[in-house]
Amino acid sequence: MENQPEKQSERRLYMIKVKHGKISRVCQGDIYKNIEYIENIKEKSGIITISKIHFPYIIILTQDCDLQWDYNQRWSKKNISNNQDKWILSVLVAPLYNVEHVYNGEHLSELHMIMQKINRDKTPGEYLIQNKNHRYHYIKFPNNVDIVDSIIDFKHYFSVNVEYLKSIKKESFICRISELFREDISIRFANFLSRVGLPEIKEKV
Repeated sequence: MENQPEKQSERRLYMIKVKHGKISRVCQGDIYKNIEYIENIKEKSGIITISKIHFPYIIILTQDCDLQWDYNQRWSKKNISNNQDKWILSVLVAPLYNVEHVYNGEHLSELHMIMQKINRDKTPGEYLIQNKNHRYHYIKFPNNVDIVDSIIDFKHYFSVNVEYLKSIKKESFICRISELFREDISIRFANFLSRVGLPEIKEKV
């Protein structure tokens, strides 16, 4: 059987580029493992209960210029400023889910949440891996990155303390999405946040 030429949409899936070189600061496009998100804190009768959600993988969404300025002013030895104007309070991140779990609607099953199933063999499944669904971003990692095909769910973004991320970077950093592809993710995330739901206008008979 002759080899068939790849479709353009399929070829793009293999073009994700990553970097492994470590930088001391937190960077846009960084992939971290084993991140805890504090869901809520409750106090009753002097007993404090902290509820946490553990995410196996997350990606940093905050723009790199803001992260660079924060690092320069907060930690860099070259900083000569006497204020904290460039500090950021938190970093926006989003979880990465196993694409197979997303297809089956079970990626949040450990939180006892039932998600919508996506038929991989129909249009919704094709849109998912072609990044035509505004809510999701599909990533296929190269063979030298030990992460399965994954989905970023823009609806599930949350914030993490920047000092916490820096403190765990040595043991939690996996890789970094290269500049071109991280900006593609950033643009799609911004478009998702800026969408406007218009009401249905029914014509009077």
